[in-house]
Amino acid sequence: MKRALVTGANGFIGAHVVRAALDAGAEVRAMVRVASDQRSLNGLPIEIVQGDLSHPASLADALTGVDTLFNVAARYDLSRRARADAYRANVDGTRNLMRAALRAHVDRVVHTSSVAAVGPPRDPARPADETQWATVEDAPGPYEETKILSERLVHELVESEGLQAVCVLPTAPIGPLDLKPTPTGRLIRDAANGSMPAYIRTAGLNVVHVRDVAAGHVNAAAMGRSGERYILGHKEGNLTLRQIIERAAAAGGAHPPRLAIPSSLAYAAAVVDEYLISALTRQRPRATIAGVRLAKHRQWFNPGKAVEQLNLPQTDLETTFFEAVRSFRTLNE
Repeated sequence: MKRALVTGANGFIGAHVVRAALDAGAEVRAMVRVASDQRSLNGLPIEIVQGDLSHPASLADALTGVDTLFNVAARYDLSRRARADAYRANVDGTRNLMRAALRAHVDRVVHTSSVAAVGPPRDPARPADETQWATVEDAPGPYEETKILSERLVHELVESEGLQAVCVLPTAPIGPLDLKPTPTGRLIRDAANGSMPAYIRTAGLNVVHVRDVAAGHVNAAAMGRSGERYILGHKEGNLTLRQIIERAAAAGGAHPPRLAIPSSLAYAAAVVDEYLISALTRQRPRATIAGVRLAKHRQWFNPGKAVEQLNLPQTDLETTFFEAVRSFRTLNE
């Protein structure tokens, strides 16, 4: 890897992929959208270009002279009102970029998919791995639908047109530079601040340090096999929502909430939030229908393949939670 393009470079994962690629000795070109927040890239020795996956004309120049493409850009919004934008960015945009990469004769593509394309474990006793595929019909919302479709599109181009692409599937990354923040980051922040009134009893996630996820991207470019998919998570990161909240609260010196609510009550609240409150305020809903549907199943995964084949780092969870909480405290100072 000599010269890399990172799409979605100013996003949470993208900003760390930029840093990991720089650490690996690459020249980095960071593609961002016009008027986007670029604070996460401040001070880095990179070239910044403006581009949009929805506008194919902007992609050819961005890919000129590039040997490695990290496609981290995505529309990450779990709300139902984001359906059209999600399909435009995540499906049509991925198609535009992959075809542009073929025309530019890029040596290696690393496409950021999601464990949403794997789906929750079908056997509750065993975390899901890369052999499992989620179906669009069973997807809880448009974001998950588009991540399934976009990853399948990449695999199809590998088979039909010889695209040299690897797909990586992050679980629930936490850590520094979560500026928006992500839904998982908001959970960590609120638990650390002691401002979370309740939690959903059945939910669970696989938590991983975002820097490990970024390292997984760079290692996938060097060691991954074209056409393969790799879950980027933590082998000890399968935690219930209660355990996640307790760890975040402990890292922040706060008391975790004691009230556990059933998913049926959370679903009712999400319906009100999405269809009434967010419609009136024109703000993103804090609770989404898709998010609650996901929470009915523990999103637990086995990252063993990436640990073995990509040397995926496994930052200990105590450090992971501490650095995530500290980063939110720093943002508020």
